Amino acid sequence: MNTTILELRDVAIYQKENLVLSGINLKVRRGEFVYLIGKTGSGKSSFMKTLYGDLPLTQGSGNIVDFDLKTLKEKEIPFLRRKLGIVFQDFKLLPDRTINDNMLFILKATGWTETEKMNMKIEEVLDKVGMKTKGFKFPHQLSGGEQQRVAIARALLNDPELILADEPTGNLDPQTSVEVMNVLREINKAGRTILMATHDYALLLKFPSKTLKCDGSKVFEVVQKSV
Repeated sequence: MNTTILELRDVAIYQKENLVLSGINLKVRRGEFVYLIGKTGSGKSSFMKTLYGDLPLTQGSGNIVDFDLKTLKEKEIPFLRRKLGIVFQDFKLLPDRTINDNMLFILKATGWTETEKMNMKIEEVLDKVGMKTKGFKFPHQLSGGEQQRVAIARALLNDPELILADEPTGNLDPQTSVEVMNVLREINKAGRTILMATHDYALLLKFPSKTLKCDGSKVFEVVQKSV
């Protein structure tokens, strides 16, 4: 039996007073790869921000990796984010630190203390994304695709139950996008659940999977052929 890792019931999402999305009912099960598609401005980012605690859930009920989004307190957000891996469009790597030090920063911030364990974990996640030999480099010495691989590795550091990828290929050329997608698909095959927001329809055709669409302030599942 696949367990539900994310469930939203009758959810409405607001940016301040503005209603962005309403009437959301959905389930994501452990091990699924789910796309969230929609035009720019259709609410994808607001949807993602609600899931990782950046926007409060004020209407409806939601549960993500065993956290109740409706009752989520400020002090619980760091613990929620430890169970989530978040990948952003613009990588968000610290420019003044090497890749290894970027990783160390996250591990220390999330409570790791043993140097040997931290080093082993960094090597393990960089290896998963094909970046094991690049740990000594600074972000500006890497291509966009390499930086995004590092960002994915960073998202894996705390063995997240769910990876939220917000337009992870948005700043990449088509060839590099495919490479990054292949990395994400491998991670998914290894058992990770991934929810990926994208407006790159070419990727959906190349790597078809369950698809949710933001449109007209609603979120609904679409049959692949009609995308």
